[in-house]
Order: sequence, then C-alpha cells, then structure tokens
Amino acid sequence: MSQYRDTGVVLRTWKLGEADRIVVLFTEHHGKVRAVAKGVRRTRSKFGARLEPPTQVALQLHEGRNLDIITQAETVENYRSVREDLDRLARGVSMLEVVDQLAQEGEPDPQLFRMLTGALRVLADDDPPLVVAGFFFKALTQTGFGPMVDECVVCGSDGPLVAFDPDRGGMLCGPHRLGLPVSADAAAVLAQILGGNLGAALALPASPVTSEVDRIAIAAMEHHLERRLRSPSVLEGN
Repeated sequence: MSQYRDTGVVLRTWKLGEADRIVVLFTEHHGKVRAVAKGVRRTRSKFGARLEPPTQVALQLHEGRNLDIITQAETVENYRSVREDLDRLARGVSMLEVVDQLAQEGEPDPQLFRMLTGALRVLADDDPPLVVAGFFFKALTQTGFGPMVDECVVCGSDGPLVAFDPDRGGMLCGPHRLGLPVSADAAAVLAQILGGNLGAALALPASPVTSEVDRIAIAAMEHHLERRLRSPSVLEGN
C-alpha cells in the first residue's frame, strides 16, 4: 500500500467493530477521504481524541482498497472554544455537514478547504452571528451557484428587492415577488456578503436581521443540496 500525508478537518465519524472508528475527513490535497482509525476507541489510543469533529489534523495514511488507514495524526487546530460550547459546536457542525455534501472523494478543492478552516477559526475566536451564513453563501459561490442579490433575477431591476426565491436563484423585486420576504436591511447585508464585503457583515451584532439572513442562507443551501440540513434548527433559533 502506498503512503501519503495531508492536512484535513474531521467532518464526522462512526464506530467500526469493537475498537476502530471510520473517520470522514476533508483534506487539503486529496479532497474528501474516508479512512479507518484502528484502535482509537481503546483508552490507551495515542490519537483517538484528535480524530473528532471539527479538529484539524496533520495525517499520515496508507491507501486501502475501500478505506484508507490512518497511521499518524497530529493536532493542527482543535478549535477548543467550538468544541466546548454547544451553540458554537452546532454552528460548526452545520458547516462540516455542508462540506461533507459538497466535497468529492479524491477531488482536491483547496479553496473550499481554506474557506472551511478560516470560518472555523473565526467561529472559534469571535463567533460572529453571520459566520455560518457567510460560509454558506461563499461556498455556493465557489461551486458556481451563488445567488444573485444585486438585481431582480427575473427582470434585472435593481430594486427595491423584497424577496428571495431559491428556485429562481436570487432576489426579486415587488412585481415579481416570490419565495421568502426580505427586509431592506437584510437585502443590504446579503449584498455585503456576496459583494466582497463579508468583513462588514461579520462585524454585525446579533439581531432580527442577522437571523433573517441566516434563514435565507439555510434555504439557499438546502435548495442546492436538495436535502434538509440536520443542524440548522439551532441557527433558526438565534
């Protein structure tokens, strides 16, 4: 078996047999990887705790026929403040879930990797209300499905834009109103996120407007993935 090294973020895990665990990772240079961590559920395991979401780890793996085998794992970033706070952890897991759906096995996506690790770092350090929404919209843009928010997707009018329709792929003016109603303040924040001024959006305090933007981001991502996300209920409660 050939051996390789990479850096990855643990997306999810599940038990295998009595002592092993299957680990799904999003790696910088190999895309999504499914691997076995042998013996990690034993109390004497050298790296069991390092292979839990959303830890970023430096790995050594052997290629396997169906699953690779993790032979070494060293913590790069454990995002402790995320792991120790249930609300932050739920928000982090929502980003991991999206990456798990977007990433392809064996297909590198270094930009998405940088986006994920950057968003997790912001979540760990500052926990701004719109870090998840910002990540969702930027991930959609990265995959070529970023919504149109600066003009009506039907007629091209620049406003006022009063609704968001995931089916149409963006904002709608009054005469073409359909989908989710959008306040003027939320429309302005969407324009910031998708117009290259994410930093300004991340500086906003929690408010009904940030909750509104979160709901729009969830709707857009779920429409793209064609499935409900397991974790957005926590976001919707903000």
